[in-house]
Amino acid sequence: MQNWEEVQLAVAALRQRLGAALPSRPDAAIILGTGLSGLVERMEDTVSVPYADLPGFPVSTVASHAGAFVLGRLGGRTVLVQQGRCHLYEGFGSDKVCMGVRVMAGLGADTLILTNAAGALDPQFDAGGLMCISDQINFTGVSPLSGPNHEAWGERFPDMSAIYDAGLRDLACRCALELGIRLERGVYIGVRGPQMESPAETRMFRQWGADAVGMSSVLEVIAARHVGMRVLGVSLISNMACGVGDADPCNDEVFEVAFRSAGNFARMVEGVLEQLPPFEGEGGE
Repeated sequence: MQNWEEVQLAVAALRQRLGAALPSRPDAAIILGTGLSGLVERMEDTVSVPYADLPGFPVSTVASHAGAFVLGRLGGRTVLVQQGRCHLYEGFGSDKVCMGVRVMAGLGADTLILTNAAGALDPQFDAGGLMCISDQINFTGVSPLSGPNHEAWGERFPDMSAIYDAGLRDLACRCALELGIRLERGVYIGVRGPQMESPAETRMFRQWGADAVGMSSVLEVIAARHVGMRVLGVSLISNMACGVGDADPCNDEVFEVAFRSAGNFARMVEGVLEQLPPFEGEGGE
């Protein structure tokens, strides 16, 4: 669904709350997934606005998702951070799941760094590692673009042949190499959840070409590309998917590994921001 009017109300409210601290265009928008909210602690000159203070904005029911927009400086850039997200499995529709992306775009952000915690489908991956997302499979059964299209956001049938920006992906790989961080590349498949994948589903996802699986991100990326944002996606591999080796994933394991590995993630994101090139729009690269 494309909730244009609702998004405009939230944009206006957030703009008012951020006041003079908000530049005409943030250098980047960042969505922090499970266990990755600690990135905010590295930011300077922060202003925080709880989701609950914005009209119509969804508040996540997941304990590890803080539920606030945070504006501040990181890596020498002004960034607008979505500290936590909501999910389909919480009972939210695709319009609510993607509302944060659309609000940040409405405030002028044209670059999105999107993160998540994911289960490894590739047996060569290690729990606690990072994967730069090269492409995605939307297996949620829904699209954030259904319903009447709002031309101010984007065209009716947006191109998804290059969902994740190749230049940003190469930059992330260079930064990881410079920092001595192992960064895999792979395809992320998004599912509805909340149940973990079965061994049969794991085998099916691997046959489809997926390397990691999670319960977020794919809808947000579709919405971001619809409004013309360039996207860098990074998965923190929090566990091995069920059926990969002797894996027996559980929520406690996901949270523990994510929190433990968040330092490498934060260092890499900060490195990317320090070298972030300006976005010249579609076709400008």
